[in-house]
Amino acid sequence: MATLTKKQKEAASKIEKNKVYSLEEASALVKEVNTAKFDASVDIAVRLGVDPRKANQMVRGVVSLPHGTGKDVRVLALVTPDKEAEAKAAGADYVGLDEYLDKIKGGWTDVDVIVTMPAVMGKLGPLGRVLGPRGLMPNPKSGTVTLEVGKAVSEVKSGKIDFKVDKYGIIHAAIGKVSFDADKIRENAQELIQTLLKLKPTAAKGTYVKSIYISSTMSPGIAIDSKSVN
Repeated sequence: MATLTKKQKEAASKIEKNKVYSLEEASALVKEVNTAKFDASVDIAVRLGVDPRKANQMVRGVVSLPHGTGKDVRVLALVTPDKEAEAKAAGADYVGLDEYLDKIKGGWTDVDVIVTMPAVMGKLGPLGRVLGPRGLMPNPKSGTVTLEVGKAVSEVKSGKIDFKVDKYGIIHAAIGKVSFDADKIRENAQELIQTLLKLKPTAAKGTYVKSIYISSTMSPGIAIDSKSVN
């Protein structure tokens, strides 16, 4: 087990053992316990009472964080020539089609999100083995396969994220940076959690939100009282 540094021990001591914090308290505390020398990400982990192996209990969706993620999201727009100007005007970092498809075939995946059009999806099918494992395959449900390319690029750039429950029933998402005001962290977390509550599968029985933890890169997790976010 790695030895904690003096700073890490000091940070950990600020989190009371077995205490469950309100979302407001945790949003302020996560800034205090950060020990990274860079502008660390603030992450949330929500454990849901679902069985993701069952199709009728899969939880996935999108949310527009009111204050963005604080990350410069690199967007590739795979579009036909008539949509290139629209994608560029919306802020896409890379715009084109066949040349980028060839680059992806060669292993290039240096982007965070790919936005495309329904007519192009057929060309992306064979690239599923490259894009799928990296979470880059566009999906109509997440709004990344659309004729409104400009709108989709703008939304991603301004803080729209997609999420999906993992095999352990946990939703992981980045909801900001430690440089954010505590209120902005709280409001971003609240927006994501409220979205999750609306997506509760009818087949899910018992407690839906089992636990919520917030943390920054390299910091301990802070338990949040789920009642404080309803």
